[in-house]
Amino acid sequence: MKLNDATPEEWDKANKKICSYDRGYTNGGLYYEGRLAEDNVNKPPHYNNGDIECIDAIKAMLTEEEYIGYLRGNTLKYRWRMWYKGKPIEDLSKAAWYDKKLLKAVEEYTQGEK
Repeated sequence: MKLNDATPEEWDKANKKICSYDRGYTNGGLYYEGRLAEDNVNKPPHYNNGDIECIDAIKAMLTEEEYIGYLRGNTLKYRWRMWYKGKPIEDLSKAAWYDKKLLKAVEEYTQGEK
């Protein structure tokens, strides 16, 4: 079976199994470090499995120029899709989050050129 062919029931079953095994299962929600996962903008739980956040691993693997391009692309992506995924405020908040990262990365990059 392919991932895209899974029914909602199959996804729920897999989610419960993973949650009960790795993190615990609480009232139909994912349990992370003593709280339900709620912040999908600043600290989405699906990007924080293990000791390092996904964004930090990506930054470590890319050059400064590549990382800036990655941030620009994600900023554009969230603005582009804001009306199509049903959560425009969340998507704009994610774009703003990437804008802050982009600003910091460009500041660091331009200071390094001096």
